[in-house]
Amino acid sequence: MILIRNGYVKTMAGADLENGCVLIGDDGKIVQVGEAIEAPAGAQIIDAGGRLVTPGCVEAHCHIGLDNEAVGVEGHDYNETSDPLTPHMRAIDAIYPQDEAFENAIKNGVTSACTGPGSANVVGGTFAAIKLTGNRVEKMLIKEAVAMKCAFGENPKRVYSGKGKSPVTRMGNAAVLRELLFKTRRYLQDKEDGKNPGFDMKLEAMIPVIKRELPLKAHVHRADDIFTAIRIAREFDLKLTLDHCTDGALIADDLAQEGYPVFVGPSFGKKSKIELLHKSFTTPAVLHKAGVPISIITDAPVTPLQYLPMCAGLAASSGLDEETAWRAITINPATQTGIGDRVGSLESGKDADVVIWTANPITAVGADAYMTIVDGKIVYENT
Repeated sequence: MILIRNGYVKTMAGADLENGCVLIGDDGKIVQVGEAIEAPAGAQIIDAGGRLVTPGCVEAHCHIGLDNEAVGVEGHDYNETSDPLTPHMRAIDAIYPQDEAFENAIKNGVTSACTGPGSANVVGGTFAAIKLTGNRVEKMLIKEAVAMKCAFGENPKRVYSGKGKSPVTRMGNAAVLRELLFKTRRYLQDKEDGKNPGFDMKLEAMIPVIKRELPLKAHVHRADDIFTAIRIAREFDLKLTLDHCTDGALIADDLAQEGYPVFVGPSFGKKSKIELLHKSFTTPAVLHKAGVPISIITDAPVTPLQYLPMCAGLAASSGLDEETAWRAITINPATQTGIGDRVGSLESGKDADVVIWTANPITAVGADAYMTIVDGKIVYENT
């Protein structure tokens, strides 16, 4: 067992504890969080020395392990550009845990991530939720499939306009997605009616989307693409998350009425294409003030995953309150991606993913982890 004591504990499940403790069991779960916890016999005691103690940070949208740090085509396994519709692709078949990005993330307090296919395809395949330490993806999994990636706007148009395939317009993008959803709905109905349709791996992969077991994870930057994604989700009664949402501040009141989770970012770096015209670190604050449920994302490696806390800090310096900034990289992404029962807060029964910080990364740019614990094991110490 491990007892962390003498820390400023942000549980993300209630009030902060100015002089708090976190007790971790041998099973890698949190046993207790409180102001005064007696150390069990034989427990390892870690004195936080008054440092900030938080849950491990959670990334809601990235491509870690599929688009690796090494330069060159090899290691870029996040877009299967042979076909605009590849729902049968699975992130777990391309994640490379030995990439240095994993270690860098752990050193900076990021312990979990939803990672998967990129935005080249209208439908790209399933995202997986993983812990960011380990050698084999099966042992790192929090949840094998958390969402089905789809994309609108510039990227699918650019990729397929020169290949003689649809889409080459936004109309084509929406039509290709609708056709797949119509076919899946009919395929499922035929199966349920005992008509035994011929096996179709793509349609099989889309059945959990039609049945609302998996959300569509929509790559959307521009306001019109955001509304098209919502329109299609309504037509087919689908779950949906709005990822990137670069124009979100322009339509914040509409998004608040819709209520879909919004994953904002990457906000760091240059405006590399037209869709990013309104990219700004003020967007999270505008959306939050309007009542939109938000998480902050890096889209790593667009912004390296290790800088997720920094991105939350930059959003805080641009108008987002500090508490919401913390929630946007812990409990919000965990809840909004369906893994909030495991990670995102310090509560009894949850995975013991805990970070002791050198300083508060929301207010001190460049602050990193003093110690990172994942599943109850110390995986990094800043020595």
